[in-house]
Formats: sequence, C-alpha cells, structure tokens
Amino acid sequence: MLLNSDLWVGALIRRAQIEGANATVVRKGDMRAGTVIVKAYNTSERTAHLYSEAFGSEGERLWIQPVTGTESELDAYIERQRGYDPDLWVVEIEDRQGRHFIVEKVQD
Repeated sequence: MLLNSDLWVGALIRRAQIEGANATVVRKGDMRAGTVIVKAYNTSERTAHLYSEAFGSEGERLWIQPVTGTESELDAYIERQRGYDPDLWVVEIEDRQGRHFIVEKVQD
C-alpha cells in the first residue's frame, strides 16, 4: 500500500531538513493521489536534476529522470506537466551535495 502524496512529501521534506538541506513544496497537488516531481538543486555545482514519480509492474513507487539538461529545461518540463496534471506536486530541494533524499528505487 502506498502512502498518500501529502504524507510522502512531508516525509521527504523532513529527511532533507534533518540532513541540513532546504526543501520546499512549490506546488501542492491532490492530497491522496497526486503525482510528485522532485527537483534537486546542487548549490555547490549549480546544477539540477529532476525526478518524476512512476510505478513499477507490481504497483511499487519508483523514480525516473524524465528529462536532463539545464535548469531552464527542467523548469519548462515542470510547467508542461502542470498543464497536463492539475493534481501534480512539485518539491524543490537545495543541497550542497545535490541529494534528492528519495528512499525508493531511482532509475539511472
């Protein structure tokens, strides 16, 4: 059974804060079933990576990098997804090491 989106996002933010990172909900989506996008910004290197929620064949939550590129390209992807999905959550994490703090499987 999967956690509601609001609980999952709250746990992600808490994990980031415990490790000294800054995490912010940029856009709140559906509390129960909204898809989540995480933008992890490496403040040391000034680079960003995007992680989008997906589900495996057995219903498990996993994460993919749907697009790579400059931060402006990542932001453009997020804006397009917001247009498609009104229930979308967007979380931004700023960390000196660029960590995403996602504990589920992340595909490379």
